[in-house]
Amino acid sequence: LEARGLVHQTTDPGIGKWLAAAPRTLYAGFDPTADSLHVGHMMGLITLRRFQRAGHKPIAVVGGATGMIGDPSGKSAERNLLDKESLAHNVRSIGRQMERFLDFSSGALLVNNFDWTGGWTYLEFLRDIGKNFPVNVMLQKDSVKSRLGGDAGLSYTEFSYMLLQAYDFVHLAREHGCDLQAGGSDQWGNITTGIDLARRMGVSGGEGDRQLYGMTWPLLTKSDGTKMGKTESGAIWLDAERTSPYAFYQYWVNLDDADVGGCLRTLTELSLEEIEGLDTARAENAATRESQRRLAEELTRLVHGGEGLAAAQRATEIFFGAGRCAGRCGARQEQGRSPANGRAGGGVRQQPQGRFAGSRADRRRPSERIGDRPAKRQEEVRPAAACVTAKTPGGPREKCRRRLRRRLRAARRLHKGVRNRHQEMPPTTIVLGAPGVVAVPR
Repeated sequence: LEARGLVHQTTDPGIGKWLAAAPRTLYAGFDPTADSLHVGHMMGLITLRRFQRAGHKPIAVVGGATGMIGDPSGKSAERNLLDKESLAHNVRSIGRQMERFLDFSSGALLVNNFDWTGGWTYLEFLRDIGKNFPVNVMLQKDSVKSRLGGDAGLSYTEFSYMLLQAYDFVHLAREHGCDLQAGGSDQWGNITTGIDLARRMGVSGGEGDRQLYGMTWPLLTKSDGTKMGKTESGAIWLDAERTSPYAFYQYWVNLDDADVGGCLRTLTELSLEEIEGLDTARAENAATRESQRRLAEELTRLVHGGEGLAAAQRATEIFFGAGRCAGRCGARQEQGRSPANGRAGGGVRQQPQGRFAGSRADRRRPSERIGDRPAKRQEEVRPAAACVTAKTPGGPREKCRRRLRRRLRAARRLHKGVRNRHQEMPPTTIVLGAPGVVAVPR
């Protein structure tokens, strides 16, 4: 984990030796604020997956109770509260998504903290849990201080969030032998509060010297410090109904070079040797985007399965593969011909900025000599879209135009099937330009 940059903070420097000594039980929590997880949750899911593959027992806690309140950590304003029906739907949806990452048939557990907190009365909560929380300690937490210093302030409801999350650790330690809580770096205060509550309630320390541990991983951010998985159109979700496999795949393909190396280490299971090789190739020739394509393939396969990856790659080929067609047509037009018989005669005509120029008659017209090779006349420069606008029946441009139309029809059918069979794909325009083909929704 340290070699991949997945350890941000730990409560004990000897946690590595402790984990290596025997299989351990650990947990991480996920609040069901929506009916889908997003890219930011992948750090937690993949970290639990790594622990399970190393022989440990991960517990994924879905916050049916804590989700009713909302975690104030990292938030500048209070969350909107959800009703019980919406929370129940979100819990079910998130549980199905987690099955892509964890094997619940061989040791991993999926639990809902509403199961052990939903029956409390307010007086029982204050008497059994609240009395163990010193308010002065709670006020020193970064998540509390940042909100108290802002204009929005902090409600008593959100102030109580850390009590519920702290008791989750106590309950799991008692009932499931859980000794380690893991979470994002913004959860450090909640994790240490849980360890302190367990000590005060006699779960750790004292006789037997049982010790509980905590660790955090860094938040998934870009090189500029902003959260990863956010776009102009919103978050990148793990649910195909919210973010199609094609859009998910394209997000990673278009990732900046400065960010792709860290994502390969933290989010994929590729060996460090292979990742270092991709780093070297990217430094030598970043234009190939080999690292981004490898990252997109691994994550799309993990989140959407092999079928989702294949659909995303087919859509990518349909939308952007036409650029290669245009390039082939352009190459045929730029190929030099001998004045005698019009066959390929050696040499490629020098076109201004790589554009199509000259007519069929121009290519056969006697021309001036440059050394031993004929220099073709360039009386006009056609626009970049000439490949699809030319009307020559049966010619390479007409064939290219028909080929693009077929690909566009196939792309519409595929896009509609990948997202939702009941949703219509918006009208799309194919624009040929110097870099390639771009699909522009109208």
